[in-house]
Amino acid sequence: MKHIIAYIKPHKLSEVTLALHKIEGLTGMTVLEVKGFGRGRKTEASLEEQLYDFVPHLKIEIFCLDELVKEIVSTIENAAHTGLRGDGKIYICDLQDAVRISSGERGETAV
Repeated sequence: MKHIIAYIKPHKLSEVTLALHKIEGLTGMTVLEVKGFGRGRKTEASLEEQLYDFVPHLKIEIFCLDELVKEIVSTIENAAHTGLRGDGKIYICDLQDAVRISSGERGETAV
């Protein structure tokens, strides 16, 4: 099982969501509004100004079976791409276990 975390530009959410809905076996996703900065945010602003100089992004979290990882990552990458700096990032982490609270199911069946 894997945990996929993607940071995308807010205006790409509809495109990414529509593309992900086409993936057979995808059980769901979570979207959070986040703010942050990356390497490209080098400015001449004072340190105090930089403390509040965050760029809005959306964080998508998906928990999936190993066999869906390539398709999900490729789908997000293609749908979120603008070709401009700051398109975002995708991280893939191993998922040790999952528990469905309502039924007590564990492992892959809980995802």
